[in-house]
Amino acid sequence: MSEQVQQQGSGSGADKALQTVAVLLVIAGIAAYYVLAAQPGWIRWLGLIVGLVLAAAAFGISPTGRGFWRFVLDSRIELRKVVWPVRQETLTMTAVVFGFLGVAGLFFWVLDLFLAWATKLLTGQGS
Repeated sequence: MSEQVQQQGSGSGADKALQTVAVLLVIAGIAAYYVLAAQPGWIRWLGLIVGLVLAAAAFGISPTGRGFWRFVLDSRIELRKVVWPVRQETLTMTAVVFGFLGVAGLFFWVLDLFLAWATKLLTGQGS
């Protein structure tokens, strides 16, 4: 129930306004980089970085941005639950995959030779 309320609230006018401001700040940062072409490189980069940081801040305070940050934190928690394979399992599985690729490649090579032979036989072309 609360999830539905959050989803309805994420489409509010304030949320859309903050997202629009964030996009405009990104555009302004990129524009500043090109407008300041006559300035030293560090000033151009500073303009771009300031635009991106302000855009991230505007997005971060919006309900959608807070939801995205919550998703990132929840994803990190889920990644800690993953049981990663040990080195030996990884090497074994890699060898199995390469072995299967070799067998499949050989199979398709032989199939291609057979189909080329059958096509020459049926059409009478070739030597």
